[in-house]
Amino acid sequence: ELPQRQLCPPNPGRESCCIVNREQASHSLALTRAVNITWSSINFKTLLHWDPKPVGYVYTVEMDGYLLNREKVCIHTSKTECDVTNVILQNLNDTYTARIYSEIPYDEDNVETPPYEVSSKFVPYTQTELGTPTVTYFEQKDNILKVEVADPLTPYRVNGTLQTIRDIFKNDLEYMLYYWKDQSTGKKSAKTKTNQFAVDVDKGKSYCFYVQANIPSTLSNQKSQKSSIKCTSIHREDLDVGAAVGILILIIVLSVVIYKCTKAKRRLTEKENMPPNL
Repeated sequence: ELPQRQLCPPNPGRESCCIVNREQASHSLALTRAVNITWSSINFKTLLHWDPKPVGYVYTVEMDGYLLNREKVCIHTSKTECDVTNVILQNLNDTYTARIYSEIPYDEDNVETPPYEVSSKFVPYTQTELGTPTVTYFEQKDNILKVEVADPLTPYRVNGTLQTIRDIFKNDLEYMLYYWKDQSTGKKSAKTKTNQFAVDVDKGKSYCFYVQANIPSTLSNQKSQKSSIKCTSIHREDLDVGAAVGILILIIVLSVVIYKCTKAKRRLTEKENMPPNL
């Protein structure tokens, strides 16, 4: 028979101990390993996800890399998600793997290695997804459309200051502008290594557009999600307002004309119906 073992509770100030009997110890041999392990990373904010939800046990995540000594994070967690951002930020070009251990909580007397599963490899620099860029300014003047974009922030800090994706990717980063005449399907594109666009458009025509960030130098050709669609609708709105005002004036004029015509017709009818002697 397996002997009973005393395990320390989560509060070291308590003197009581919980007893793990033979059935509990045997159950620890059948812990469920993590499955469906995936990486989720946007602008280097990196999370590790897996299944299943633990019942009666916990997980501990251990990160490993070519340039990293093994480091445990999310120790004894009942969650199926672990934020490993602080680990991968140590070297964005390193190749990381994660071991996810299934453990009985507070079973510190057990010297055997708990069952675990290993994740796929992850290289932050080439595999993080680019966040959606934000259009901070746009203007269409005569035949020029100007657009300015803000670089998304990352959790990476230098001297306490958060760095943008441009600070990290530098000249590897470019922005793509896709634009078209409002109410049209024909689309044109332009790209820039800066945060500004100035493209030729047809004078007097309204345009719509969106922007994407892109890292063409990597094999995966990283592209961000599309920004929200913007339209140079100021001119169109002016026209719409002018048209609305014109219609309103026309309605008022027509109403006055109809009223006067109706009144004049009523007077003429009354005059025709009056007796001759009056």
